[in-house]
Amino acid sequence: MTRPNKEKAGNVTAGYFDSYANEFDSIYGSGKGLPHRLVNRYLRGSVRERFKLTLEACSPVEGKTVLNVGCGPGHYSVGLAMLGAKEVTGIDFAPGMVELARAKAAEKHLQEVCKFEVRDFFSVTGSSYNYLILMGFMDYIADAEACVRHSMGLFKEKAFFSFPVSGGFLAWQRKLRYRRKCPLYLYSYADVVNIFTAIPGIRFRIRNLKRDYWVEAWHDVM
Repeated sequence: MTRPNKEKAGNVTAGYFDSYANEFDSIYGSGKGLPHRLVNRYLRGSVRERFKLTLEACSPVEGKTVLNVGCGPGHYSVGLAMLGAKEVTGIDFAPGMVELARAKAAEKHLQEVCKFEVRDFFSVTGSSYNYLILMGFMDYIADAEACVRHSMGLFKEKAFFSFPVSGGFLAWQRKLRYRRKCPLYLYSYADVVNIFTAIPGIRFRIRNLKRDYWVEAWHDVM
């Protein structure tokens, strides 16, 4: 079900992540200070696990094209470019994240392979990439089913999603941390299954990473 005030919620989320960009970048290991690293290791281990799973699932990526939705500071995009992707397009609604991603690609001399822009995902039409990545994106999308439906027309081989788990301590911690900052949408296993089974012509598998459900989807060609 679509939540009200989608445009307002999107603006709030974009503003939050624009201000949070540098701290968010540290989740992948570049943060300074032992306490900060320990907190990230305990609370955000699934972020690194889904990164590993997604890069492995895209392999071999040589000569392939990728759309990285909610690209953040560019870890997926740059990682796949380093593995040989032909072209990686990263989009995000937070300008600060896009700036970090461009800098990260330039640091690795991959700016010709990785292209980043501030853009609304639902404005992307008429393109088809080998792989589509939406990691850490569904957390902030009011209408998850509409987002997945839109995704199905944008990839040839596979799409990858993450959905934050609705129960347990980690979910409680996230709700507390995001309270009054931006909308946050959490999901049960049944919620995720229902989203994908409602859309004809796709197959999928789900892995529980404790903090997130990692989903791999592909077109049913049978």
